[in-house]
Amino acid sequence: MKLRTKHLGEVEVEESAIYTFEQGLPAFEEETSFVLLPFSSDDTFWMLQSMRTPKLALVIADPFVFFPDYRVELTDVVIEQLAIEKEEDVAIFSVLTLQEPFTNTTANLQAPIVLNAAEKKGKQMVGTDTAFKTKHPLFPRDQKQAATEAKGGSSC
Repeated sequence: MKLRTKHLGEVEVEESAIYTFEQGLPAFEEETSFVLLPFSSDDTFWMLQSMRTPKLALVIADPFVFFPDYRVELTDVVIEQLAIEKEEDVAIFSVLTLQEPFTNTTANLQAPIVLNAAEKKGKQMVGTDTAFKTKHPLFPRDQKQAATEAKGGSSC
């Protein structure tokens, strides 16, 4: 099926690739069907694109690539809601808040997107008792500094 998107134009999507979010997403409860679309050539960044609203796409990333110490404990309720049977069927993503310059981009580690690839079900799991916040810098300060200096900029 053809899907119109704001960022990628019209793309072809297999029906088997559509994830159902039974409760939608916080602030987008009426949006219950999404598809994952690549947002970078190296599979680092993805778009969680609404099937209903072309302008609604969240940029997401695998948080474990950027935050190796990050941990997510799935509740029994989430496991049941998503019909999770095997750990290898689970993919976890963080929603990004893109910033200019890109090195100032942050990740929401408090409310990960949890996907069951086998059942094509998803949910944003909002944590309340967590050390993780909604705006963790994606790139540590020393990486930002190195990038700025490599471009001939000042680190001050």
